[in-house]
Amino acid sequence: MKTRNSRVNTTNVPETDLFSPVEIGPYALTNRVVMAPLTRARSPESIATSMMQEYYTQRASAGLIISEALNISPQAVGYAFTPGLWTTEQIESWRPVTTAVHDKGGRIFAQLWHVGRVSHPDVQLGGVLPVAPSAVRPNVEAFTAEGKKPALTPRALRMDELPGIVADYEQAARNALDAGFDGVEIHAANGYLLDQFMRDGANQRTDAYGGSVENRIRLTLEVTKAVAAICDGGRTGLRISPVSTANGLSDSNPEPVFTALVDQLNDVDLAYLHVVEGVTGGSRTVEGGFDLNVLRQRFKGLYMANNGYDRNLALSARRSNTADLIAFGRPYIANPDLVTRLERDAPLNSLDSATAYGGGVEGYIDYPFLEVNTPG
Repeated sequence: MKTRNSRVNTTNVPETDLFSPVEIGPYALTNRVVMAPLTRARSPESIATSMMQEYYTQRASAGLIISEALNISPQAVGYAFTPGLWTTEQIESWRPVTTAVHDKGGRIFAQLWHVGRVSHPDVQLGGVLPVAPSAVRPNVEAFTAEGKKPALTPRALRMDELPGIVADYEQAARNALDAGFDGVEIHAANGYLLDQFMRDGANQRTDAYGGSVENRIRLTLEVTKAVAAICDGGRTGLRISPVSTANGLSDSNPEPVFTALVDQLNDVDLAYLHVVEGVTGGSRTVEGGFDLNVLRQRFKGLYMANNGYDRNLALSARRSNTADLIAFGRPYIANPDLVTRLERDAPLNSLDSATAYGGGVEGYIDYPFLEVNTPG
C-alpha cells in the first residue's frame, strides 16, 4: 500500500505553488486547484448525459475534479434530477465522462451521497419517508420534480439497518471505480446523513450510534474505513463541514466531535480531508464556532480547504501553508477555465444564479473561455 502523503510543516510557500504539481494518493495532479462538488440537477433520468460529459471536460484543467454528488441508492435520493451510481446503466453513463476528462489530462473523483432526512417522499422510491438517525424534522424545503416542498419528519433508522448503509457506500465505491473514476469522496458534510449522525441537533439515539462523541462518529468512520479498503492506495477523500448550519443542522459543541473524528482518520488511508470552512456557501466565521486550524494541525494527510476562496485567499493559504489544496465551488460554474484565469489574474465570468439548478445548455456549458485555443 502506498504511504500516505504527509503535509510539510513549512511557511512562506511561493505563490506559484498553487499552480504546481502535487501528489495525491497514486496520482500527480497538475495543480492544487480543485473543482468542488456542485449539484446542477441536470440528470432527469438519474444518469450522466452527453451534456454533462462536455461540462466536466471543459473543466478538466483543474488539478482534481470532484463530481457532483452521486446518490448511492434509491433511499439516498433527496433532490430531483440528480444522478446516481447504483445501477448498471448509471455506471455505464459515467464512463464517457471519466474517459473524456482523462483524455484532457484531468483527474476526477466521484462524490458519494446519502442525504438522509433532507428529502421528501416525492423523490423516494415507493413514496416512503426519508430516513435519518432520529425522527427529527429538518426546517428545510426539499427539491422535488414539482418544485420545493417542506421536508417531513423522517423515519429513524433501526440499528440493524446501519450495516446496509455501509454496504451501499461500499458498492457505490466499487461502481465508481468501475465507471472509471480515479477515486471517491465521501460526503459527510452539509447536513446530510453522515453529518446528521455526528451532530446532536439531529441525532437523539440512545444506542451505540448516539449520545457520546465516540458513538456519533461511529457510522462515518465505519463508512470511511470500508470505502478506503476498496479504493486503496489513498484514493478516498472525506468531506466535512464542522461548523456549518446547512440544511438546518446544528451541534451544541462541534469541536470535540470533529477533533475526535480527525484523530481517528489518521489511521485510514485517505487521499485528503476536505473541510468546508464556515457556513456552506456563506460566512467563513461562525459565532460560537471553533478554530478549524486545529483540524489542519491534527490531520496528518492532505488538507483541502473550501468555502469563499478567491485568488487572493487561495494564494494566502498556500503562502502560510494553512491548506494543501483549495476547492472552488461557484467560480467553477461560470468559469470552465478557472485555473488559467487564476494564473493570469484575469477577470472571472459572473454566475447566473437563475440557471444554476436544472435546465439545459444555458448557464451550464455556454460560459465563455478566456480565449479560444486554436490548433497550430
